[in-house]
Amino acid sequence: MTRIAILGAGSWGTALSVVLSRARKPHEIALWVHNAELAETLQRRRENSVYLPGVPLPAGIRATHDLLAALAAAQIVIGVMPSVHARAVYSRALPCVTPEMIFVSATKGLEPATHLRMSQVLAQVLAKSGAVETSQHIAVLSGPSFAAEAARGQPTAVALAAQDAALASLLQEELSGPSFRLYTNDDVLGVELAGAIKNVMAIAAGACQGLGLGSNPLAALITRGLAEMARLAVALGARPETLSGLAGLGDLVLTCTGALSRNRHVGIEFGKGRKLPEILAGMRMVAEGVDTTAPLLALAREHEIEMPITEQVDAILHKGKSPRDAIREIMDRPLKRE
Repeated sequence: MTRIAILGAGSWGTALSVVLSRARKPHEIALWVHNAELAETLQRRRENSVYLPGVPLPAGIRATHDLLAALAAAQIVIGVMPSVHARAVYSRALPCVTPEMIFVSATKGLEPATHLRMSQVLAQVLAKSGAVETSQHIAVLSGPSFAAEAARGQPTAVALAAQDAALASLLQEELSGPSFRLYTNDDVLGVELAGAIKNVMAIAAGACQGLGLGSNPLAALITRGLAEMARLAVALGARPETLSGLAGLGDLVLTCTGALSRNRHVGIEFGKGRKLPEILAGMRMVAEGVDTTAPLLALAREHEIEMPITEQVDAILHKGKSPRDAIREIMDRPLKRE
């Protein structure tokens, strides 16, 4: 029986613990919870009423606030913490790292201070231990996957990316289940960038809805947003077809149109005239696009890549620009070929 440690008990971390408890192969699952009180409640009541209410936690899942206990003898470690906390959590985990451990990053975002993808952050931290050959032990999980739907057993398909084909195949067999289908991919960069950028596009999509705009602008936004995603990802070395797959187009459509999207919710509230501190104060869960927009834009500027939608989302989030003015500025840009 494979022992899995899931680091992070937000909605997606909790959902993954439930999903993997149903996998074709048996697992012993430890769910690390940052908040000690929530960990105790989860273990006792068998439900994450804060982040994933209404979904029972199967008996085989052990919730704990003790990070080292969660990692003890773990063979697969899945990181599902917010991107701003990833480096700190992985660093705390170092005393338990062994040469055999496999790491899967399921966080969609960039590290704000460094603009690094999560697998890069993880590789930097693991390099300090000297115990792990990172290219053969790090994979990325991303794709269209609302936590509540996956946890309820609704069919979900995602991308599992790793540079090492043997690692990808091993994890595909280990983690797949009756309602959780994994497609392997070796374009780690493309999968991660797509997962980060789509959250920014979802904020823009939500703003369109909050303003009461119709279907025309949403369709245009998704299409041009995909072009923007591909422009940066391909410039950095990703394959174009990755952006047309589950981690790209699939997740973009879901996040821009689905009612469960946290980033879309932020955009909707902006469209209604609310300010960012007020919006975030009313949310329990993290909207990764808020912290990803600035580092993403900085990364684009480093490589001289034009990202007009991302620029306008950044202006809305951090410079007080109104969503209506942002849309008008995009529409007034010089005319060009598609």
